[in-house]
Amino acid sequence: MKKSKYNIAVVGVGVVGIEMLRVLRQRNFPVGNLRVLARSARDIEVDGQKYKVEAITPEGFEGVDIALFAGTEGEKGAAVTYAQEAVKRGAVVIDNGADFRMDPKVPLVVPEVNYIRNWLLEKKHRPEGRGLASNSQSHKGIIANPNCSTIQMVVALQPIHKKVGIKRVIVTTLQASSGAGKQAVEQLKEEINLIAAQGFNDLHAHLENKAMPQQLGYNVFPHIGSFVECDYTNEEWKLVKETHKIMHDDKIKISATTVRVPVRTGHSESVYIETKKPIAPDKVRELLAKSPGIIVIDDPKKNLYPMPKDVEGKDETFVGRIRCDCFVKNGLWLWVVADNLRKGAATNAVQIAECLIK
Repeated sequence: MKKSKYNIAVVGVGVVGIEMLRVLRQRNFPVGNLRVLARSARDIEVDGQKYKVEAITPEGFEGVDIALFAGTEGEKGAAVTYAQEAVKRGAVVIDNGADFRMDPKVPLVVPEVNYIRNWLLEKKHRPEGRGLASNSQSHKGIIANPNCSTIQMVVALQPIHKKVGIKRVIVTTLQASSGAGKQAVEQLKEEINLIAAQGFNDLHAHLENKAMPQQLGYNVFPHIGSFVECDYTNEEWKLVKETHKIMHDDKIKISATTVRVPVRTGHSESVYIETKKPIAPDKVRELLAKSPGIIVIDDPKKNLYPMPKDVEGKDETFVGRIRCDCFVKNGLWLWVVADNLRKGAATNAVQIAECLIK
């Protein structure tokens, strides 16, 4: 029987965990009992609302319907240790970390993109009442949230792929400091203050916070994650492999370069695509404007296009600078911007939870 309220656990109170608490309130999710779990117990306040944080234990998931794991950048997340403990106690885990994304038994979900074709709409996998995880034979109680840069890209690509097919994608991401966590945001803030106060050029020796491998204030660097196969970073490979899985098409040729930029919040992406069939830029604008979760801002003659400062705190994916390649048949450019903490993480996770309870 469908419930009117659901018991929720939010695991982690970093930038994403805080945003999860905020999104649950703002979207009026039907929360019964809310449990906030982290490595250590303490009290926190978010937008004037006080939360009691409990030290995470397996027993902390007793009675929980849905557990939202905030995930941890660059290391194994809490879900590796505690996801199965939550599932054993009847919860569905929605994990924002990278640990389960490429597991073939774990759905990787962006509701605007693969919700309809996913297990979520199959009646036999719909949760009913307590023990949400126990009714599913496909997701095993764990659902993965994709990487932030992947989410906004596939939201923009899926309508085009469905209409005319996409055979190639070349993407350069311009990713904000908050994508690397609270300490990275503090490093950016400290660097900007040092430059303003003392005019340092090379700041690294003067920093207290060194969350990132290079200076970020007044600088950009093409290094997110660790360098792995073919001299690509693992962040770049996420864009390839996660997109293939989410869009159910591993024949799309995808190449990525990920760049860290001195922005607090909001990832931007320059996305070049080659389609299988021709489609005019005006038709792309019309198509995207009608697609769920997308806002088109595209009037460059009036200086109108998406920018990080304008999307912070918003849940949609914003698209502009839609234009054809003058030299390559069926080539198109898109400029895609989204709040990496909202649609790129917390909002997408809560949207999955909303799908679960429908």
